[in-house]
Amino acid sequence: MSGENYVIEAEARNDMGKGASRRLRREGKVPAVIYGAGKEPASITVEHNELAHKLENEAFFSHILTVKIGSVEESAILKDLQRHPSKPIITHMDLQRVSASEKIRVHVPIHFVNEEQSPGVREGGLVTHNITETEISCLPKNLPEYLEADLANLDLDGIMHLSDIKLPAGVEIVELSHGEGHNQPIASIHLPRAAKEGGGEESEAPAEGSEG
Repeated sequence: MSGENYVIEAEARNDMGKGASRRLRREGKVPAVIYGAGKEPASITVEHNELAHKLENEAFFSHILTVKIGSVEESAILKDLQRHPSKPIITHMDLQRVSASEKIRVHVPIHFVNEEQSPGVREGGLVTHNITETEISCLPKNLPEYLEADLANLDLDGIMHLSDIKLPAGVEIVELSHGEGHNQPIASIHLPRAAKEGGGEESEAPAEGSEG
């Protein structure tokens, strides 16, 4: 887990309803809720532009956040984010409190490394990324910003699965807990279609009995 510390400055709010939320958005604020860890949900607001700036960093989505509400600080993770369908506006945010002793489930990105060094790419293959994130379960102290998928040994026509990712200590991939049938492919290397078609033209022969 990175030493980066993400702090969200928030304000408690008591005015509820769609009208109040629209007013907050006009004032450049984002209505949000923080819940979990055995406490009552609390309605809060955060500054839109400050939040938008933080969201530019990929790690913000898979990091323990410090939420400051007045003089109170709480640890939380980002659970849901709602955006306007056609404008670059964040309309709502859900935060889940975390406890040091309770496992959390978070979607984290998958970073693919050593693609150029893989035998498959050296033989002219192209890498396809099937998925670029997955849900993990771990204690807050073990939360990684991302998982690393090393393609250094992936051959041509080879496929890498979720189970091939080397996980940090204390981290589990949620999908794999559902059984072998959920061991999804995450990347593969194949020759481009044009190369396959070009390589097969010379070897094609008319089927037996067909006209020349």
